[in-house]
Amino acid sequence: MEEHIEVEGKVISVLAGTMFRVELDNKHIVLATISGKMRKRFVRLTPGDRVKMEMSPYDLNKARITWRIG
Repeated sequence: MEEHIEVEGKVISVLAGTMFRVELDNKHIVLATISGKMRKRFVRLTPGDRVKMEMSPYDLNKARITWRIG
């Protein structure tokens, strides 16, 4: 099974279709979408929120948001 990289970042902007631009702690910007559990629970994300994400080691420009820190 493929291992995911756990990273944290800050939401910069909200895009259409539950997509977000997120800036990582090392100033790298990725395109992220929210996970199915967050979508099911109607978790709202706004610019400035800290989030925890999973990234694939094969594509470091995309991520999946798994947790909203605040």
